[in-house]
Amino acid sequence: MTRHPVRFGIQTPQQQARWSDLRGLWQKADLWGYDSLWVFDHFYPIMGADPAGPCLEGWTALAALSQQTSRVRIGALVNGNTYRNPCITAKMAATLDHLSNGRFVLGIGAGWYELEHRSFGVDFMTVGARLRALDEACQIIKGMFTRDKFTLHGRHYNVTDAVCSPKPIQKPHPPLMVAGTGEKVLLRIVAKYADLWNSGGNAERMEHLIGVLKRHCEAIGRDDSEIEKTVITSLGYRAGAEREREIVARGAAMSRGTPEEARRSVFVGSADECLERVARYRKAGVTHFIFSMTPPYLEESIQAFAEEVIPKARD
Repeated sequence: MTRHPVRFGIQTPQQQARWSDLRGLWQKADLWGYDSLWVFDHFYPIMGADPAGPCLEGWTALAALSQQTSRVRIGALVNGNTYRNPCITAKMAATLDHLSNGRFVLGIGAGWYELEHRSFGVDFMTVGARLRALDEACQIIKGMFTRDKFTLHGRHYNVTDAVCSPKPIQKPHPPLMVAGTGEKVLLRIVAKYADLWNSGGNAERMEHLIGVLKRHCEAIGRDDSEIEKTVITSLGYRAGAEREREIVARGAAMSRGTPEEARRSVFVGSADECLERVARYRKAGVTHFIFSMTPPYLEESIQAFAEEVIPKARD
């Protein structure tokens, strides 16, 4: 059985972010001992901000940020498959793996933000079509990583003798993270292809989804413990009462639940409260915690959590 250590990461959506602040936070988080750092793959702000507001592009920002860190795993949580041909994604991913000296994680999902698709002229497709395209894309990307040439004539992609050279540094390939919650199709794709899976939700919700994922894995003869289970949530450790309320309210809005329910999934309160949340998630099967942080970054909170909570959580 594969067992995964407890890990912690920070996601920094680029909406309304200044490059100097983004770069500074990544440099510090790398030194503070976080395990992973993530951008997002959106062209417009998506989190309660004006879609016409500033938003740095993800892949180019990630390439630059790879040169500002030396230890952490890096990636996008997660790339929208619909935005790029999967052969292009594979080439970009292999390049990022070289730029980061083998620290790259390729995150990918079906794509969901209709406004970006419509305004950029990208085919949005139905949910079913996007999921079928994601399945084919995973085949193509992993095939290009591991074979000299890869061919797939599918419903969405027609790829003939596609070559990815140089191959990624990591063998057999950079870890593939698939994100989403769809129980019938998306989690089956996770079972087939993913090294990591990401979702949001409280521990009870995650436990339910992990149970569904396990059944999909059993159906294809795979040990679900091979897949690292990750959760995306919010961090407001020692952030003050007002900011804590804001974080809880945002969590409630994103999950369409009550503030009381949201507080069970966000990381606010004392060190003991945060450790209790870690324990609850670990019991459900989650081992990798990723905190989404938008400007202004709570650097004191992020550092204090790294120094006062993470060592105890890993013990």
